[in-house]
Amino acid sequence: MSRIHEALKKAEQERAAQGGGTGEPEYQAVVMSAASAPVAAEPVLSGVAENLSSGGVPLTSAMPLFTSPFNLDTLMARSIQQSWVPDETTMLFLNGEDGVRGTEEFRTLRSRLYALRDKMALKKILVTSALPKEGKSFTSANLAQVLARQHGRRVLLIDADLRNPRLHIMLGTTSAPGLTNYLLGGSDEFSIMQRGKMENLFFIPSGQELSNPAELVASGRLKLLLQRVESLFDWIIVDSPPAVPVSDSSVLAKACDGVLMVVRSNSTPVDMARRARQEFPDETLVGIVLNGTNPDILPYTRYYYDQDQSSTNESKT
Repeated sequence: MSRIHEALKKAEQERAAQGGGTGEPEYQAVVMSAASAPVAAEPVLSGVAENLSSGGVPLTSAMPLFTSPFNLDTLMARSIQQSWVPDETTMLFLNGEDGVRGTEEFRTLRSRLYALRDKMALKKILVTSALPKEGKSFTSANLAQVLARQHGRRVLLIDADLRNPRLHIMLGTTSAPGLTNYLLGGSDEFSIMQRGKMENLFFIPSGQELSNPAELVASGRLKLLLQRVESLFDWIIVDSPPAVPVSDSSVLAKACDGVLMVVRSNSTPVDMARRARQEFPDETLVGIVLNGTNPDILPYTRYYYDQDQSSTNESKT
């Protein structure tokens, strides 16, 4: 008898013993690869989080695990189609205009990440900053967008800043169901994913609000989520809380391949930037993004931007 058959039989017996009867099938601890080939089932974390609570919400003792193949068809069928209404002042690639100031810098960042990928395993990137309001969510969202603009590249953007989530506001969508619903054990992987107006860009919002998410972040379930879905995406961008005020980002970084730190020009104190830098091992820090720079100190970028605008204006006359 195969392990999968044994797992299914055991789950069926447990459901019958609990009076589950017939009806909608429950999720079982059976994991399928993208090619629909069975692999070893992972534990459902039974008992690991029974005594944990976050914001007064108890964690369930078992995780609902999706039984269908983890492939593109399942992703498209199960993810939630939303009518996003993005903030056009901050979402540079969702406003219908190319050549907006700042887009070229994100294309450069994309190229450098691909260059790094030739030297190291790099798919899951955590974006953080030293302090709040330095532009990490802005960077996360636009990096995900510029990566998704490449043909055939699927990108997953995750709002893991459970203390002050901003991505759903920037994208103009709902915040739940989302990451906390999965971490609490109430939702499976696909039921918390959204997709909007940009093809191949998927989004997991923060989820229901919690008063103290520290224990939830440290439960290890985000790592489990990433392990289950990463085969479906070319890039996964995780927006985390700032590194200095809370410990969440250093915990979340352990589930990712690399860390991208955002520093705000003429704003971030040097000692705070150094302190945030020390939260991550040297090999995990893939780069620093300098945000909020004066366009006058970037003459070449300004030249190309102005040239592009001139060409656009000429074509309209």
